[in-house]
Amino acid sequence: MSDPAGTQGCPGGRPEAVLDPGGLEALVQVLKRRGRTVIGPTVRDGAIVLDELDSAAILPYGWGVELEAGRYRVRRREDGSAFAHSAGPQSWKSFLHPERVRQWSADRGPGGGLTVHAEEPENVSYAFLGVRPCDLRAIRILDRVMSGGRYRDPTYLSRRTGAFLIAVECTEPGATCFCVSMGSGPAVDDGYDLALTEVLDDGGHRFLCRSGSDEGAAVLAELPRRVADEPTRATAAHRVREAAERMGRSMPPVDLRTLMRDSLEADRWDDVTARCLSCGNCTMVCPTCFCTTTEDVTDLTGDHAERWRRWDSCYDLDFSLLHGGAVRATPRSRYRQWLTHKLGTWHDQFDSSGCVGCGRCIVWCPTGIDLTEEAQALHQEATQRENTP
Repeated sequence: MSDPAGTQGCPGGRPEAVLDPGGLEALVQVLKRRGRTVIGPTVRDGAIVLDELDSAAILPYGWGVELEAGRYRVRRREDGSAFAHSAGPQSWKSFLHPERVRQWSADRGPGGGLTVHAEEPENVSYAFLGVRPCDLRAIRILDRVMSGGRYRDPTYLSRRTGAFLIAVECTEPGATCFCVSMGSGPAVDDGYDLALTEVLDDGGHRFLCRSGSDEGAAVLAELPRRVADEPTRATAAHRVREAAERMGRSMPPVDLRTLMRDSLEADRWDDVTARCLSCGNCTMVCPTCFCTTTEDVTDLTGDHAERWRRWDSCYDLDFSLLHGGAVRATPRSRYRQWLTHKLGTWHDQFDSSGCVGCGRCIVWCPTGIDLTEEAQALHQEATQRENTP
Protein backbone atom coordinates (compact mmCIF):
# COMPACT_ATOMS: atom_id res chain seq x y z
CA MET A 1 0.00 0.00 0.00
CA SER A 2 1.50 3.36 -0.99
CA ASP A 3 2.08 6.10 1.52
CA PRO A 4 0.46 9.37 0.40
CA ALA A 5 3.09 11.34 2.31
CA GLY A 6 5.89 9.64 0.43
CA THR A 7 7.31 7.81 3.45
CA GLN A 8 6.97 4.34 4.85
CA GLY A 9 8.08 2.76 8.07
CA CYS A 10 11.60 1.32 8.11
CA PRO A 11 12.47 -1.74 10.21
CA GLY A 12 13.20 0.47 13.21
CA GLY A 13 9.69 1.92 13.06
CA ARG A 14 10.64 5.37 11.75
CA PRO A 15 9.86 6.76 8.29
CA GLU A 16 12.01 6.02 5.24
CA ALA A 17 11.82 7.29 1.67
CA VAL A 18 13.78 7.65 -1.53
CA LEU A 19 15.45 10.94 -2.42
CA ASP A 20 16.68 11.96 -5.83
CA PRO A 21 19.86 14.09 -6.06
CA GLY A 22 17.64 17.16 -5.89
CA GLY A 23 16.49 15.94 -2.52
CA LEU A 24 20.02 16.45 -1.17
CA GLU A 25 19.89 20.10 -2.22
CA ALA A 26 16.54 20.43 -0.48
CA LEU A 27 18.04 18.76 2.59
CA VAL A 28 20.86 21.31 2.77
CA GLN A 29 18.44 24.21 2.39
CA VAL A 30 16.01 22.85 5.01
CA LEU A 31 18.82 22.47 7.52
CA LYS A 32 20.07 25.98 6.80
CA ARG A 33 16.58 27.38 7.33
CA ARG A 34 16.57 25.62 10.67
CA GLY A 35 19.62 27.65 11.62
CA ARG A 36 22.23 24.96 11.17
CA THR A 37 25.71 25.22 9.70
CA VAL A 38 25.91 22.35 7.22
CA ILE A 39 29.28 20.60 6.95
CA GLY A 40 30.01 17.97 4.34
CA PRO A 41 32.59 16.61 1.89
CA THR A 42 33.82 18.57 -1.10
CA VAL A 43 36.88 18.50 -3.37
CA ARG A 44 39.60 21.02 -2.64
CA ASP A 45 43.40 21.11 -2.96
CA GLY A 46 43.65 17.59 -4.32
CA ALA A 47 41.66 15.95 -1.53
CA ILE A 48 38.12 15.35 -0.40
CA VAL A 49 37.80 17.57 2.64
CA LEU A 50 35.07 18.59 5.05
CA ASP A 51 33.84 22.16 4.70
CA GLU A 52 30.73 24.29 5.05
CA LEU A 53 28.17 23.59 2.33
CA ASP A 54 26.01 26.36 0.94
CA SER A 55 24.64 23.92 -1.60
CA ALA A 56 24.66 20.18 -2.24
CA ALA A 57 26.03 20.99 -5.69
CA ILE A 58 29.58 21.11 -4.26
CA LEU A 59 29.42 17.57 -2.92
CA PRO A 60 32.11 15.42 -4.60
CA TYR A 61 29.88 14.07 -7.37
CA GLY A 62 31.94 11.86 -9.68
CA TRP A 63 35.02 11.81 -7.44
CA GLY A 64 36.65 8.86 -5.74
CA VAL A 65 39.97 8.19 -4.05
CA GLU A 66 42.90 5.82 -4.38
CA LEU A 67 44.38 4.85 -1.04
CA GLU A 68 47.38 2.88 0.13
CA ALA A 69 49.77 3.03 3.03
CA GLY A 70 51.35 6.48 2.85
CA ARG A 71 49.43 7.38 -0.31
CA TYR A 72 46.25 9.35 -1.11
CA ARG A 73 44.99 10.48 -4.51
CA VAL A 74 41.63 11.74 -5.71
CA ARG A 75 40.45 10.36 -9.03
CA ARG A 76 37.61 10.88 -11.43
CA ARG A 77 34.95 8.20 -11.39
CA GLU A 78 33.00 6.96 -14.37
CA ASP A 79 29.72 7.63 -12.59
CA GLY A 80 28.28 10.56 -10.69
CA SER A 81 28.31 9.08 -7.18
CA ALA A 82 28.49 11.65 -4.41
CA PHE A 83 29.69 9.43 -1.56
CA ALA A 84 31.75 6.69 -3.24
CA HIS A 85 34.96 7.72 -1.51
CA SER A 86 36.75 6.74 1.66
CA ALA A 87 37.76 8.81 4.65
CA GLY A 88 39.78 11.91 3.87
CA PRO A 89 42.43 13.67 5.97
CA GLN A 90 39.86 15.29 8.25
CA SER A 91 37.34 13.80 10.60
CA TRP A 92 34.37 15.38 12.34
CA LYS A 93 36.62 15.76 15.37
CA SER A 94 37.94 18.91 13.71
CA PHE A 95 34.57 20.57 14.29
CA LEU A 96 33.57 19.03 17.61
CA HIS A 97 36.99 19.15 19.27
CA PRO A 98 38.84 21.91 17.39
CA GLU A 99 42.59 21.89 16.93
CA ARG A 100 43.03 25.21 18.78
CA VAL A 101 40.72 26.87 21.31
CA ARG A 102 41.44 30.05 23.22
CA GLN A 103 40.67 29.54 26.90
CA TRP A 104 41.21 33.06 28.26
CA SER A 105 42.95 36.35 27.57
CA ALA A 106 44.39 38.91 29.98
CA ASP A 107 45.19 42.62 29.65
CA ARG A 108 47.32 44.85 31.86
CA GLY A 109 45.74 48.24 32.51
CA PRO A 110 47.45 51.65 32.82
CA GLY A 111 47.76 51.24 36.59
CA GLY A 112 49.28 47.79 36.32
CA GLY A 113 46.08 45.93 37.18
CA LEU A 114 45.30 42.74 35.34
CA THR A 115 41.92 41.97 33.76
CA VAL A 116 41.22 38.39 32.76
CA HIS A 117 38.55 37.59 30.17
CA ALA A 118 37.18 34.04 30.12
CA GLU A 119 36.47 32.64 26.68
CA GLU A 120 32.92 31.47 26.27
CA PRO A 121 32.26 28.44 24.01
CA GLU A 122 31.13 29.34 20.52
CA ASN A 123 27.40 29.02 19.95
CA VAL A 124 27.07 26.89 16.82
CA SER A 125 24.44 24.47 15.56
CA TYR A 126 25.95 21.90 13.21
CA ALA A 127 24.50 19.50 10.68
CA PHE A 128 27.02 16.94 9.47
CA LEU A 129 26.19 15.53 6.03
CA GLY A 130 28.02 12.38 4.95
CA VAL A 131 29.13 10.82 8.24
CA ARG A 132 30.60 7.40 7.53
CA PRO A 133 29.65 4.51 9.85
CA CYS A 134 33.21 4.39 11.21
CA ASP A 135 33.09 8.11 11.93
CA LEU A 136 29.65 7.79 13.51
CA ARG A 137 31.20 5.29 15.90
CA ALA A 138 34.09 7.69 16.49
CA ILE A 139 31.69 10.47 17.47
CA ARG A 140 30.03 8.16 19.98
CA ILE A 141 33.46 7.33 21.42
CA LEU A 142 34.32 11.03 21.71
CA ASP A 143 30.98 11.56 23.44
CA ARG A 144 32.05 9.18 26.20
CA VAL A 145 35.51 10.72 26.46
CA MET A 146 34.60 14.41 26.29
CA SER A 147 31.17 14.51 27.87
CA GLY A 148 30.54 11.22 29.63
CA GLY A 149 32.87 11.41 32.60
CA ARG A 150 33.46 13.63 35.60
CA TYR A 151 35.31 16.28 33.61
CA ARG A 152 33.11 17.40 30.76
CA ASP A 153 34.59 19.63 28.10
CA PRO A 154 32.43 22.75 27.62
CA THR A 155 33.74 23.42 24.10
CA TYR A 156 32.87 19.91 22.96
CA LEU A 157 29.47 20.04 24.65
CA SER A 158 28.58 23.36 23.01
CA ARG A 159 29.37 21.99 19.56
CA ARG A 160 28.05 18.47 20.00
CA THR A 161 24.76 19.20 21.79
CA GLY A 162 21.99 19.14 19.23
CA ALA A 163 24.26 18.39 16.26
CA PHE A 164 22.25 16.84 13.43
CA LEU A 165 23.99 13.75 12.02
CA ILE A 166 23.33 12.49 8.49
CA ALA A 167 25.11 9.17 8.10
CA VAL A 168 26.00 7.62 4.74
CA GLU A 169 26.45 3.88 4.55
CA CYS A 170 29.64 2.76 2.85
CA THR A 171 29.24 1.07 -0.52
CA GLU A 172 32.84 1.36 -1.74
CA PRO A 173 35.52 0.79 0.90
CA GLY A 174 39.09 1.90 0.33
CA ALA A 175 42.20 -0.24 0.31
CA THR A 176 43.03 0.82 3.87
CA CYS A 177 39.57 0.38 5.38
CA PHE A 178 38.99 -2.28 8.06
CA CYS A 179 35.77 -1.21 9.78
CA VAL A 180 34.38 -4.77 9.63
CA SER A 181 37.21 -5.92 11.92
CA MET A 182 36.27 -3.23 14.44
CA GLY A 183 32.50 -3.76 14.19
CA SER A 184 31.89 -0.20 13.05
CA GLY A 185 30.64 -0.57 9.47
CA PRO A 186 29.95 -0.53 6.60
CA ALA A 187 26.29 -0.36 7.68
CA VAL A 188 25.07 2.15 10.26
CA ASP A 189 23.26 0.93 13.33
CA ASP A 190 22.16 3.85 15.48
CA GLY A 191 23.17 7.30 16.67
CA TYR A 192 22.05 9.16 13.54
CA ASP A 193 19.21 11.52 12.66
CA LEU A 194 19.08 10.50 9.01
CA ALA A 195 20.88 7.67 7.20
CA LEU A 196 21.48 7.58 3.45
CA THR A 197 22.44 4.68 1.20
CA GLU A 198 23.45 5.80 -2.28
CA VAL A 199 22.17 3.73 -5.20
CA LEU A 200 23.18 4.34 -8.81
CA ASP A 201 22.01 1.78 -11.37
CA ASP A 202 19.68 1.42 -14.34
CA GLY A 203 16.90 2.71 -12.11
CA GLY A 204 18.68 6.05 -11.75
CA HIS A 205 20.66 7.92 -9.11
CA ARG A 206 18.89 7.96 -5.76
CA PHE A 207 19.32 7.67 -2.03
CA LEU A 208 17.45 5.40 0.34
CA CYS A 209 16.85 7.64 3.34
CA ARG A 210 15.68 6.50 6.75
CA SER A 211 15.22 8.54 9.90
CA GLY A 212 16.69 7.68 13.26
CA SER A 213 15.20 10.40 15.45
CA ASP A 214 12.11 12.55 15.76
CA GLU A 215 13.94 15.53 14.29
CA GLY A 216 15.20 13.35 11.47
CA ALA A 217 11.65 12.29 10.67
CA ALA A 218 10.52 15.94 10.75
CA VAL A 219 13.29 17.00 8.34
CA LEU A 220 12.54 14.08 6.02
CA ALA A 221 8.88 15.14 5.93
CA GLU A 222 9.94 18.52 4.48
CA LEU A 223 11.89 17.01 1.57
CA PRO A 224 10.73 16.09 -1.94
CA ARG A 225 10.67 12.32 -1.77
CA ARG A 226 8.98 9.19 -2.98
CA VAL A 227 7.96 5.92 -1.44
CA ALA A 228 10.81 3.57 -0.56
CA ASP A 229 10.40 0.77 -3.09
CA GLU A 230 11.60 -2.78 -2.60
CA PRO A 231 14.11 -2.78 -5.53
CA THR A 232 15.87 0.26 -4.05
CA ARG A 233 15.91 -1.32 -0.59
CA ALA A 234 17.29 -4.57 -1.96
CA THR A 235 19.98 -2.88 -4.04
CA ALA A 236 21.04 -0.66 -1.14
CA ALA A 237 21.36 -3.65 1.19
CA HIS A 238 23.27 -5.60 -1.46
CA ARG A 239 25.76 -2.76 -1.98
CA VAL A 240 26.47 -2.56 1.75
CA ARG A 241 26.93 -6.33 2.00
CA GLU A 242 29.32 -6.20 -0.95
CA ALA A 243 31.31 -3.47 0.75
CA ALA A 244 31.69 -5.64 3.86
CA GLU A 245 33.21 -8.36 1.67
CA ARG A 246 35.66 -5.98 -0.01
CA MET A 247 37.47 -4.47 2.96
CA GLY A 248 41.04 -3.59 2.07
CA ARG A 249 42.49 -4.55 5.45
CA SER A 250 41.64 -6.68 8.47
CA MET A 251 42.78 -7.18 12.03
CA PRO A 252 43.85 -10.62 13.26
CA PRO A 253 40.82 -12.60 14.47
CA VAL A 254 41.86 -12.50 18.13
CA ASP A 255 41.09 -10.48 21.24
CA LEU A 256 43.18 -7.39 20.48
CA ARG A 257 43.04 -6.24 24.08
CA THR A 258 44.67 -9.47 25.25
CA LEU A 259 47.15 -9.42 22.35
CA MET A 260 48.34 -5.93 23.27
CA ARG A 261 48.61 -6.82 26.97
CA ASP A 262 50.71 -9.91 26.27
CA SER A 263 52.98 -8.33 23.63
CA LEU A 264 54.63 -5.52 25.58
CA GLU A 265 58.09 -7.06 25.19
CA ALA A 266 57.66 -8.30 21.60
CA ASP A 267 60.56 -7.91 19.19
CA ARG A 268 58.19 -6.41 16.61
CA TRP A 269 58.24 -3.06 18.40
CA ASP A 270 61.88 -2.64 17.34
CA ASP A 271 60.97 -3.31 13.71
CA VAL A 272 58.11 -0.83 13.50
CA THR A 273 59.85 1.94 15.40
CA ALA A 274 62.85 1.72 13.10
CA ARG A 275 60.41 3.11 10.51
CA CYS A 276 58.45 5.50 12.76
CA LEU A 277 59.33 9.20 12.54
CA SER A 278 57.39 10.11 15.71
CA CYS A 279 55.71 12.80 13.61
CA GLY A 280 52.28 12.31 15.20
CA ASN A 281 50.39 12.30 11.89
CA CYS A 282 48.46 9.21 12.94
CA THR A 283 47.14 10.94 16.06
CA MET A 284 46.25 14.12 14.21
CA VAL A 285 44.10 12.34 11.60
CA CYS A 286 42.64 9.80 14.04
CA PRO A 287 38.94 10.55 14.65
CA THR A 288 39.16 9.50 18.32
CA CYS A 289 42.55 10.79 19.53
CA PHE A 290 41.73 13.65 21.87
CA CYS A 291 44.86 14.64 23.83
CA THR A 292 45.63 18.33 24.28
CA THR A 293 48.17 20.63 25.85
CA THR A 294 48.14 24.35 26.66
CA GLU A 295 50.34 27.17 25.44
CA ASP A 296 50.58 30.76 26.66
CA VAL A 297 51.34 33.59 24.24
CA THR A 298 51.86 37.31 24.74
CA ASP A 299 52.34 40.39 22.60
CA LEU A 300 55.62 42.27 22.33
CA THR A 301 54.62 44.79 25.01
CA GLY A 302 53.76 42.15 27.56
CA ASP A 303 50.42 43.86 28.20
CA HIS A 304 48.26 41.22 26.52
CA ALA A 305 48.43 37.47 27.07
CA GLU A 306 46.35 34.49 25.97
CA ARG A 307 46.11 30.85 26.90
CA TRP A 308 45.26 28.40 24.13
CA ARG A 309 44.44 24.74 24.22
CA ARG A 310 45.71 22.79 21.23
CA TRP A 311 45.90 19.21 20.09
CA ASP A 312 48.88 17.25 21.34
CA SER A 313 50.27 13.83 20.50
CA CYS A 314 51.67 10.99 22.58
CA TYR A 315 54.45 10.84 19.96
CA ASP A 316 55.75 14.21 21.18
CA LEU A 317 58.78 13.77 23.44
CA ASP A 318 57.43 16.42 25.80
CA PHE A 319 54.03 14.75 26.07
CA SER A 320 55.15 12.68 29.06
CA LEU A 321 57.70 15.16 30.38
CA LEU A 322 57.98 15.26 34.17
CA HIS A 323 60.47 17.00 36.45
CA GLY A 324 62.92 14.10 36.04
CA GLY A 325 62.67 13.95 32.25
CA ALA A 326 60.50 12.29 29.62
CA VAL A 327 58.74 9.10 30.69
CA ARG A 328 58.81 7.72 27.13
CA ALA A 329 62.14 8.80 25.75
CA THR A 330 62.31 6.47 22.73
CA PRO A 331 60.18 6.14 19.59
CA ARG A 332 59.70 2.48 20.55
CA SER A 333 58.04 3.37 23.83
CA ARG A 334 55.90 6.07 22.25
CA TYR A 335 54.63 3.91 19.38
CA ARG A 336 53.94 1.07 21.78
CA GLN A 337 52.02 3.42 24.05
CA TRP A 338 49.85 4.62 21.17
CA LEU A 339 49.01 1.20 19.74
CA THR A 340 48.49 -0.62 23.05
CA HIS A 341 46.31 2.20 24.33
CA LYS A 342 44.28 2.49 21.14
CA LEU A 343 43.59 -1.24 20.83
CA GLY A 344 43.95 -2.35 24.43
CA THR A 345 43.83 -0.15 27.52
CA TRP A 346 41.25 2.17 25.95
CA HIS A 347 38.79 -0.55 27.01
CA ASP A 348 39.75 0.00 30.64
CA GLN A 349 39.08 3.72 30.41
CA PHE A 350 36.14 3.97 28.02
CA ASP A 351 34.68 0.45 27.65
CA SER A 352 35.52 0.15 23.95
CA SER A 353 38.40 0.10 21.51
CA GLY A 354 39.73 3.49 20.48
CA CYS A 355 40.00 2.35 16.85
CA VAL A 356 37.08 2.41 14.41
CA GLY A 357 38.83 0.98 11.34
CA CYS A 358 38.78 4.13 9.19
CA GLY A 359 42.38 3.60 8.00
CA ARG A 360 43.39 7.26 8.15
CA CYS A 361 46.50 6.55 10.22
CA ILE A 362 47.71 4.13 7.51
CA VAL A 363 47.14 6.56 4.65
CA TRP A 364 48.64 9.62 6.29
CA CYS A 365 51.72 7.95 7.78
CA PRO A 366 54.63 9.29 5.70
CA THR A 367 56.47 5.95 5.97
CA GLY A 368 53.37 3.82 5.39
CA ILE A 369 53.19 2.09 8.77
CA ASP A 370 50.06 -0.03 8.87
CA LEU A 371 48.60 -0.80 12.30
CA THR A 372 46.74 -3.84 10.92
CA GLU A 373 50.05 -5.22 9.66
CA GLU A 374 51.64 -4.54 13.04
CA ALA A 375 48.81 -6.27 14.88
CA GLN A 376 49.11 -9.26 12.55
CA ALA A 377 52.86 -9.39 13.16
CA LEU A 378 52.39 -9.22 16.94
CA HIS A 379 49.86 -12.04 16.68
CA GLN A 380 52.27 -14.18 14.65
CA GLU A 381 55.08 -13.55 17.12
CA ALA A 382 52.83 -14.45 20.03
CA THR A 383 51.77 -17.65 18.27
CA GLN A 384 55.40 -18.61 17.65
CA ARG A 385 56.25 -18.03 21.31
CA GLU A 386 53.36 -20.25 22.39
CA ASN A 387 54.45 -23.04 20.02
CA THR A 388 58.13 -22.92 20.94
CA PRO A 389 59.05 -25.67 23.43
